[in-house]
Amino acid sequence: MLTNIFNNKVNRIFFVLAGLFLTNALVAEFMGAKIFSLEESLGFESMNWTVFGVEGLGFNLSAGVLLWPVVFILTDVINEYFGKRGVKVLSNAAVLLILYAFFMIYFAIALDPNDWWQNQAGLLDEDSGRHIKDMDMAFRKILGQGLWIIAGSLVAFLIGQIVDVFTFHKIKRVTGEGKIWLRATGSTLVSQFIDSFIVLFIAFYIGADWELIRVLAIGIVNYTYKFAMAIILTPLIYLAHHLIDNYLGYELAKELKERAAQ
Repeated sequence: MLTNIFNNKVNRIFFVLAGLFLTNALVAEFMGAKIFSLEESLGFESMNWTVFGVEGLGFNLSAGVLLWPVVFILTDVINEYFGKRGVKVLSNAAVLLILYAFFMIYFAIALDPNDWWQNQAGLLDEDSGRHIKDMDMAFRKILGQGLWIIAGSLVAFLIGQIVDVFTFHKIKRVTGEGKIWLRATGSTLVSQFIDSFIVLFIAFYIGADWELIRVLAIGIVNYTYKFAMAIILTPLIYLAHHLIDNYLGYELAKELKERAAQ
């Protein structure tokens, strides 16, 4: 039975896309615990923007933003070939897997640490020369993200997926099969705009009592990065279409797209 499933080209494509989608969504969630400076990582001085009166802003981003654009590109590819249902199934699966992963992380945090691991195992990082004095505390701080941050990212992800799918099909109805860049990049730009503000609003305005103006200012900076990445990564959409169409063959690829559009 399993052999028959994997012998089908359409199933193989779906499994590959599903694996990439779920892996990127899950890893992005845990990478998000690190905040990095985009400018300094690229060798430039940090910018000092003022937005809505909030000073000292730059591209200080959650590391998760490196992968979320990839997730939304995969959303558009899955949407193109497997339609709304394919995106819905994988989005729901991603949320359940992320919740399960965090549940298990919090379970691990609650376990009593071994004395040797706690005080000696990670005492010295040879590369940096820095000491880690409390391994259990480091584990808690890095992996034990706040509940409001988890809630914000998951709600933003689900709403972003719904908006992405809706916008994608609206544009496709107008443009037809042509202008892949417009429906793919356009839907990503709209969904990422909404995603950028929802996660900050829930995680920091509701969860951490930030001022609304600060949430809006940081959201603008974050979206500027996401906007640029959506444009830069557009060629990957065409590459994915080219690879899938060649693998499936023109007729089968066309049939899948027509079925997905319905």
